[in-house]
Amino acid sequence: YRGMDIGTAKPGPEVLAEAPHRLIDFLDPTEAWSAARFCEDALREMADIVRAGRVPLLVGGTMLYFRSLEQGLSAMPAADPAVRAAIEARAAREGWEALHACLAEVDPEAAARIHPNDPQRLQRALEVYELTGRPLSDFHRQAGAALPYRPLRLALVPGSRELLRERIARRFLSMLEHGFVDEVEALYRRGDLHPGLPSMRSVGYRQVWSWLAGEIDRETMIAQAITATRQLAKRQLTWLRSYPDVIWLEPDGIDLPALSSRIDGHL
Repeated sequence: YRGMDIGTAKPGPEVLAEAPHRLIDFLDPTEAWSAARFCEDALREMADIVRAGRVPLLVGGTMLYFRSLEQGLSAMPAADPAVRAAIEARAAREGWEALHACLAEVDPEAAARIHPNDPQRLQRALEVYELTGRPLSDFHRQAGAALPYRPLRLALVPGSRELLRERIARRFLSMLEHGFVDEVEALYRRGDLHPGLPSMRSVGYRQVWSWLAGEIDRETMIAQAITATRQLAKRQLTWLRSYPDVIWLEPDGIDLPALSSRIDGHL
């Protein structure tokens, strides 16, 4: 998303000059980007990179999108504004935890995978069921064409869980020092954005937005943002552990010769 740089750790001009990235700064925060659109866009860019004789690197932590790209997607219904509005209105009355309980009744598999504090995916799962009468999990099991490449999966994960927790806290405080509040405030003052948008529900952004709206104080904002980031990291690790043949790497002091040997063993 354009204008969302600090909170997403978007690579700066120096990094982009050395390591060109695709799908950066091409969406406005008012737009929604689905897993299906990601797959379409990513496959196009990957094919272009391969034609240039290079190897595409898929970098990030959005594991649902990666799984959709790797395993393919079935033909799910398009978003329905009326159904989404009804779900959001019900969430405003009852809370997302109540809606998560409803999802557990009709699609326990999806409910086990989707956290109660993940309104975007909760909404989509309920929307699919409302529109089709079928659980979202059914669509995932009937995936379409798989990725036409063989991925090599590398996971950068600190060996110590406590170290990861500390780094997450330091990272958010560093974001604040580098102007994250100013970044969110610029979005807040645009007038065409609201906290129900997928972009504004992003971790960090939604907590600062709540503070700017006067819903919470600054200390609560910081605590909630750090907690939400830690919960996201925990979900990412759960996804990674479900994948076969992952090469787990300690981010500090990677032994490149040893890594090369491990990669050779997966090729």
